[in-house]
Amino acid sequence: MASSLTCTGMIWALVSLLSAAASCVGFFMPYWLLGSQMDKPVSFGTFRRCSYPVRDEERQATIMLEQCGRYASFQGIPSVEWRICTVVTGVGCGLLLLVALTAVMGCCISELISRTIGRAAGGMQFLGGLLIGSGCALYPLGWDSEEVRQTCNNSSDQFELGSCQIGWAYYCTGAGATSAILLCTWLACFAGKKQKQYPY
Repeated sequence: MASSLTCTGMIWALVSLLSAAASCVGFFMPYWLLGSQMDKPVSFGTFRRCSYPVRDEERQATIMLEQCGRYASFQGIPSVEWRICTVVTGVGCGLLLLVALTAVMGCCISELISRTIGRAAGGMQFLGGLLIGSGCALYPLGWDSEEVRQTCNNSSDQFELGSCQIGWAYYCTGAGATSAILLCTWLACFAGKKQKQYPY
């Protein structure tokens, strides 16, 4: 099977796929922020939440429903910062995934990725990583929202966790963005083979 990638390009394709997978999985999982409410574990992502209070009309009390789900609408996301974070991180993950899939296809298709296209793909990965990194940086600005404060013993504020802690999904998303910026962008410069010059 012909490939349009150099040996470095093969490594680039693999690292790109791993970076995109880490960022996308971390972005989708609602374990960015961990806390508790009514003695039940609660976790938040940018657009999803696990465990939330509901009114039980039979018992005339508020109970915690222990299941995960996304917010009913975009406006339902607790803060403006988290809405921006959702969009910015989602676009960044989309870019990383697009480049990663193109890189994997380059392993099997000849003349798909030239030196120039490889460098352009690296630029897209750099941009995607920056967008995801920006989303991760914006996320703590939403810790002062009412939902988060209820989960963190009313002691959280912007960049202050209170009784909550950062979850594995936040680190996973950040690690994917960091590897895209530092590793993938550099490897992409050497990923494509020089195109053959055809005399016309």
